[in-house]
Amino acid sequence: MDTSFISYYSSPIGWIEITATHEGISSVLFVENQTKAVSEHLPKFILDCQIQLDEYFKGHRLTFDLPLIVKGTEFQVQVWEELAKIPYGKLTTYKALAYKLKTPAAIRAIGNANSRNRLCLIIPCHRVVGSDTNMVGYAGGIWRKEWLIEHEASNGGGYQQLKLF
Repeated sequence: MDTSFISYYSSPIGWIEITATHEGISSVLFVENQTKAVSEHLPKFILDCQIQLDEYFKGHRLTFDLPLIVKGTEFQVQVWEELAKIPYGKLTTYKALAYKLKTPAAIRAIGNANSRNRLCLIIPCHRVVGSDTNMVGYAGGIWRKEWLIEHEASNGGGYQQLKLF
C-alpha cells in the first residue's frame, strides 16, 4: 500500500500513527514512538481523524466518520464490516461474530482477521473478547484493550460483565 501521508496523535494510552493516501485513512495504529517523519501538508481527513480521536478520548464521540481505505481478503473485509457494527461500549465474542457471519467453525480465522485490522478504534476490534469474556488478542496490547473497554463503559457505553450485544 502506497502511503502518502503520516501523522501522529498523542493519546492517553500512547502514540497513534495515522497513515493515509490521497483517498482516505489507511491505518490508525498504536506505536511505541514516532519513528517516521510527519508529512508537512496533511489532507483535511487526517486532521479530522485527529479531532475525532480527541473527541473519542474525551468521551464525546461514539463513532467515527472518516474516508477509509480498507484492504484485505474478502473474508477479512466481512469481519471488519461486522466489527464496525459493534456499538460503543458493547462487547461481543469471536464465537458470536462467527455465527453472525454464518461461519461457526471460523473462530480462529475471525481472530486472525481481527488481528490484521489496521484501523484500530475506527473499526473497533477492541470490543471483541473471548467466549468467557477474557481479554484476548489486541495488537495494541491487552492493557490498552482493557483501558479502551473501561473508557467506553465510564462514558456511558453501558458495558456490563457478560452482557454481549
